[in-house]
Amino acid sequence: MLLSILDRSRTRIGLPDAAALTATIERAAHAEMLGYHRFWVAEHHGVPGIASGAPPVLLAAIGARTSRIRIGSGGVMLPNHQPFVVAEQFAMLEALYRGRVDVGLGRSLGFTEPVRKALRSGREEPDAFAEDIDELRSYLTGTGPVTVRPAVPPEWRTQPPMFVLATGQGLAIAAKAGLPVVVGGPILQGDGAALEQYRRDFRSTGQNPHPTVIVSLDITVARTEERARELVLPEAWAMAQSRQTGEFPPLTSPRDIDLDAAPARMRERVEKSIATGLHGTPDQVADRVVELIQRTGADEILASTSTYDRDALFESDAALIDLSMALRATVEK
Repeated sequence: MLLSILDRSRTRIGLPDAAALTATIERAAHAEMLGYHRFWVAEHHGVPGIASGAPPVLLAAIGARTSRIRIGSGGVMLPNHQPFVVAEQFAMLEALYRGRVDVGLGRSLGFTEPVRKALRSGREEPDAFAEDIDELRSYLTGTGPVTVRPAVPPEWRTQPPMFVLATGQGLAIAAKAGLPVVVGGPILQGDGAALEQYRRDFRSTGQNPHPTVIVSLDITVARTEERARELVLPEAWAMAQSRQTGEFPPLTSPRDIDLDAAPARMRERVEKSIATGLHGTPDQVADRVVELIQRTGADEILASTSTYDRDALFESDAALIDLSMALRATVEK
């Protein structure tokens, strides 16, 4: 089982946004030391709770602090960019950090109308995600009408692999394009039919001969179940607030969250958000990870965990990789 991390550069109340970026870079170095397979960053625009709006820039900083771990985007929101520009950015990253750069692609627009306007995008525009993926791949593989610079020397025989962050129709697009998928949310709550359809419809390519499913969700490991719940509460609280206010806020210290005093609807949203991830002691999380893999047939798990307490986040990352190694040893026996 491959194990990776998606870090969204979550901001925290009382700290500048820049601190979230520094924390992401430090976490990437820590993840490499622990033995994680990939470390991905996100793209969100105009969101108070997330400092990462330009994955290629952040990846350049992460690449300079690491030497082995794969680095990539989870993902670049392709409708916001020209495929040629994205190809140039990731060709540059590949030239700098040869053989360890991933291109994860999403299709989300800005969350609010002012952000969509600032991005020069709109929901009324036709969906060209599939066409943009094909165009981007043509540039990265050197088959497009224009050669991307810096060009990759033929002797390197590498190109950044592409992944699709898939919801709904995205699975069909990924299958047709012969690309790996990253799934979470509603797809993980389903009966697995959507993933089986993706696998049946997958069109093999030279770079991707087989379908690949990466499952992304929050996974938090702590000494006790109560401590694990305390760690996931700030993220669930922020998610519940966003449903109420339309704005995704920075993380609040669990000491400042009085869930008992919150309205019933707010408490329901918090509990629903907590239930979408995995949290608990190592044994509890291990059991749920095994069930998740059996149910989805996942080839890789991409942990998108966020906590207010950064030290606890590092400890959870270490506990999760230990858990993964223990599970692997059990399977091999």
